[in-house]
Amino acid sequence: MTIAFQLAVLALIATSSILLISVPVVFASPDGWLSSKNVLFFVTSLWIELVFLVAILNSLIS
Repeated sequence: MTIAFQLAVLALIATSSILLISVPVVFASPDGWLSSKNVLFFVTSLWIELVFLVAILNSLIS
């Protein structure tokens, strides 16, 4: 169970880093929002799901 928690936290950190870099780039590019909003919504929903997964796993481990 601890390994699953650590992998979920690692995935959350990686997804946060991806969003930290990609969101300003998408909004700064002239046609970026129209071309990549579906990908941005997918990664954002993945981030929200990972937050809930980490919270659930944390409550199971503690």
